[in-house]
Amino acid sequence: MKGVQQGDLGLLQNPASQQLLHSKIPARLAYVWTDGTPRVIPIWFHWNGHEIVMATPPKAPKLKALARNPKVSLTIDDNIFPHKVLLIRGTARLNPVEGIVPEYEAAARRYFDAKLAEEWLTQLRGIVSSMVRITVTPEWVGLLDFQTRFPSALAS
Repeated sequence: MKGVQQGDLGLLQNPASQQLLHSKIPARLAYVWTDGTPRVIPIWFHWNGHEIVMATPPKAPKLKALARNPKVSLTIDDNIFPHKVLLIRGTARLNPVEGIVPEYEAAARRYFDAKLAEEWLTQLRGIVSSMVRITVTPEWVGLLDFQTRFPSALAS
């Protein structure tokens, strides 16, 4: 994996990438707001082996921006030295879903223990009747692990 270049989708198979993709760390989703300024938000995600899947209520302001400009980037990074950082670029696809997005339910079960996840999902079902699935298929992947993969400014 060390020889795999930044940008190569094969980096998703790296053990550090897999650890981050299955962690309880929220992704940071970066997108361009409707006025052209950048935004970054933390968001739960589910990795299905091919795509990053997120969900949001249908009235979420970010949906207007994503519909206008679907190019996004995501980062999932830990807070333990030596740091691991997974960088993903892609295009967001938006699909309305009746009820709760199944991948959001899977994310809730990963982020919370089983009891808390069920309590949260039950509460959410009383608040929302639909959600929007945000799906990003990786088009470019970068990985930093600060042991074998450093930022380009530090690479020899």
